Amino acid sequence: MRKNEDTICAAITAYGIGAIAIVRVSGPKALEVGDKIFIGKHKPSESPTHRIYYGRLINDIDDVLISIFRKPHSYTGEDSIEISHHGNFLITRKIIQLLIEHGVRLAEPGEFTKRAFLNGKLDLLQAEAVSEIIQSRSDIAVQSARKQLDGILSDKIKEIKNYLVEVIGLLELELDFVEEDIELVDKNTLIKKVQDIIQMISNLLSTFRTGRLIYEGINVLIIGKPNVGKSSLLNKILNDERAIVSEIPGTTRDIIKEEIFIDGTLFRFYDTAGLRKSTDIIEEEGIKRAIQLIEKADIIIHLVDYESINENLNDFDINISDKKIVKVLNKVDLIDDELKRDLETNQDLILISAKTGEGIDKLFELFKNYIYQHNLYSEDVAVISNIRHYNSLKNAKDALENAIISLMEDRSNEFIAIDLRKAANSMKELTGEITSEEILNSIFSKFCIGK
Repeated sequence: MRKNEDTICAAITAYGIGAIAIVRVSGPKALEVGDKIFIGKHKPSESPTHRIYYGRLINDIDDVLISIFRKPHSYTGEDSIEISHHGNFLITRKIIQLLIEHGVRLAEPGEFTKRAFLNGKLDLLQAEAVSEIIQSRSDIAVQSARKQLDGILSDKIKEIKNYLVEVIGLLELELDFVEEDIELVDKNTLIKKVQDIIQMISNLLSTFRTGRLIYEGINVLIIGKPNVGKSSLLNKILNDERAIVSEIPGTTRDIIKEEIFIDGTLFRFYDTAGLRKSTDIIEEEGIKRAIQLIEKADIIIHLVDYESINENLNDFDINISDKKIVKVLNKVDLIDDELKRDLETNQDLILISAKTGEGIDKLFELFKNYIYQHNLYSEDVAVISNIRHYNSLKNAKDALENAIISLMEDRSNEFIAIDLRKAANSMKELTGEITSEEILNSIFSKFCIGK
């Protein structure tokens, strides 16, 4: 992969007003440019790595601290300096303009991390984790991205790849002795080894849904007939009067979406139009949108009152076969105590009052259990959440399954080796050992400038 020899710069702190801001310079002329723009007791080019000096910039732009990082002991693996100055975007802009005047160019999105990858400081999985850490919106997403940056996923991919390379080696060794008709490894042994690799990949693929829950959040859809209290329940969960509550059926016509964090996990709640036959075009469109949302819902709260307690979502021609359905009986404050005790024996029913708050804690307990049932907080499990990772693993698995077919049909080792190499290449694409510039540009273009 071609390495860019330009020296680049960018603000690595957000633009705005604050105590400090930092501009990073990286590349072969970083220290030389530092000498030209920095006035202090020490020259950056004569300094050892990992030193910080106080001084000022030429033209009296600002008093600064300049940090020195010599290659390869820097984030990018190149010579770098970081200029810490007072946090005013006008000063930041002047410093960047000064650097450009001295032959430094503005960094492209993600270019610092791209250079870290090209210089072997990070593999591609770890580089992508940098972006995920920055963009994560929940505690659990930050933790997961941090684990990926630490190399948990990379180590798992390398383990699978090394096992696969070992199998390829056995097969290719046998190819060297094909003329002598020597079988160095039993076909059943090869099949078992390839099946083991397929299982390892399948285990990783099975974490994809968990990964999406971690990074995108858990979608909770509140659904039911008009006037069962869907909007009241949303307001109680949010502890805010977000949705309009009225005794008039059909008040909610569009989708109301709100987000909260529960145990550090993002939950996204949707209040929907009541399910019923309607001649109102706007209400009918709201009902249609509610049904469409079911496909993306992780948890469906089927809210009923006592009059509709026997209602079944299948009555509305809704496909809910693979969804977690929670039937919730609202308005229990209107039910007498004896009937309430009888209803509480039903393990498949949660009793609440959106008006008084009774039973809401049971719903929150359910949400928390959902987090832990999906192992979202497992510390030592590699999880995939990126569609690129999923596709590469799926391609590897498909190639290995083709190799199994060839082995069982006793085809020539050359055919088997082709599929095994395809699988190995797919695994190498994950960590960036085999990656086109086009793919790299696509990945790093999603980063912010300065990272």
